[in-house]
Amino acid sequence: MKMKYKIKNECLSLSYTEQPIKFRQCNYFRPTCDCRTVGIPTPPSEILLPHLHPPRVYFQQHYTNPKKHEMSAQGNFELLALENPLLDIQAFGDEKLLQKYDLKANDAILAEEKHLGIFDDLIQNHKAVLIAGGAAQNTARGAQYILPPNSTVYIGCVGRDKYGAQLEEICKKAGVKTEYRYDDETPTGRCGVVITGENRSLCTDLAAANNYKIEHLKQPEIWKQVENAKVYYVGGFHLTVCVPAMLAIGEEAAAKDKTFILNLSAPFIPQFFKDQLDQVLPYVDILIANETEAAAYAESHGISSKDVKEIAKSIVSLPKKNSKRARTVVFTQGTEPTVTVTANGSDVDVKEYQVHAINKEKITDTNGAGDAFAGGFVAGIVQGKPLDTAVDMGQWLAKLSIQELGPSYPASKQTYTQS
Repeated sequence: MKMKYKIKNECLSLSYTEQPIKFRQCNYFRPTCDCRTVGIPTPPSEILLPHLHPPRVYFQQHYTNPKKHEMSAQGNFELLALENPLLDIQAFGDEKLLQKYDLKANDAILAEEKHLGIFDDLIQNHKAVLIAGGAAQNTARGAQYILPPNSTVYIGCVGRDKYGAQLEEICKKAGVKTEYRYDDETPTGRCGVVITGENRSLCTDLAAANNYKIEHLKQPEIWKQVENAKVYYVGGFHLTVCVPAMLAIGEEAAAKDKTFILNLSAPFIPQFFKDQLDQVLPYVDILIANETEAAAYAESHGISSKDVKEIAKSIVSLPKKNSKRARTVVFTQGTEPTVTVTANGSDVDVKEYQVHAINKEKITDTNGAGDAFAGGFVAGIVQGKPLDTAVDMGQWLAKLSIQELGPSYPASKQTYTQS
């Protein structure tokens, strides 16, 4: 079928039609992480989204923390995040709507030409809500929720259109500085989310998000911010877009002993982008993933064990560019404890952390909970917190997020206290 937009770029030269069918229709292709990260089952659909008049955009408030952080009253953009900005378009639907666009009730795919009408359809006919998406963008907003003002910069590619402007405004209100590359020919990436019962069907049109270029990163005013940052967070989805940009950031981190954090993002990343992942891993100081992504990594890399601890041990022992920093792997695994494994000379340190409990009645929407965990965790790393505290911060923020609509946080500012 003729495609309106090909998934092709200068970095990977991989067209949509060249990609494996399994990748295009992979059940794990999600613009945001889900409730598996914090171990919360997907709640009934009636409490996920209220029926609101379209189009309504959910903006994050500009938060300030009245209490003094260990860093400073004002940040210095210590955290820089890179990935694929998307606008999530969420609405209730039914089997008829799914059939109209040839979608499955519990699935996630990349949009083909036959799917492209769903985005306007959801807004015009199904009382959709518009929410800022893209995993690392969600994580950046989560980290900024905890950190002092002016702590976070986010980089990605959007179209020069109303959706791109909306994403920029959402980030601005959340206190995140955006340095988007604006594509004049391709629209902002979107993800249509159709909720039917307890199922959620995701249909993603990467569009402009797929067109990020390293030339943008290397512009003096952008690269200056890369040099200024102390911690880098990159979502694994960007491995499908521009590996050279990730490697450039990795080189900066290794050369100047800064922290480089990578999230695997989805099982299809190690399955179908193994070579790109293996290019970047030597620069990674902290790897975040859930147990399904860990299993996919093990399978694609010939690791026979299904034990997440053993898989993590294999990863921490891989060659590393910056020998000054021991590698840490953080694996979440549903309702089971979060596992961390850190290299310690010829040995490893293994720890487990119980997931924060929450009453099911308090759950509103689990979409983006995994990104919230990463946001809290990364904020802890930026603040120089111990690993134990960073994990606790991640679980705390995820617990807050699932009580809100979409990947969001309470408008009434909450201050982290260690559990």
